[in-house]
Amino acid sequence: MKPGINVPNVTFKTRVRDESIEGSNPFRWEDKTSEDFFKGKRVVLFSLPGAFTPTCSTYQLPGFENNFAAFQEHGIDAIYCLSVNDSFVMNKWKEMQGVQNIDVIPDGSGEFTRRMGM
Repeated sequence: MKPGINVPNVTFKTRVRDESIEGSNPFRWEDKTSEDFFKGKRVVLFSLPGAFTPTCSTYQLPGFENNFAAFQEHGIDAIYCLSVNDSFVMNKWKEMQGVQNIDVIPDGSGEFTRRMGM
């Protein structure tokens, strides 16, 4: 994708930690749009066939995580990993991978993926 090209406006169903919620599951649903993730930022977006797959877990996600500083040196504001998985799966995979610098985007419906032609 060339710089300056607009991505489709899609709403993603995300789960975010909310410390005001008591109990063992302190998360709430939050709708986030493409604009929330991308507008006014220089980002890297990479997509995967699925969370927890061997190649994605061994090479792709760790590769971006390990090179985050180099991307920042080139003016990148954020790196996002997108997959056609729901928020529960993406959040757990990120946690189990120990990722700190990459944000995950759950495209559970596949709408963004379809509209991007991927």
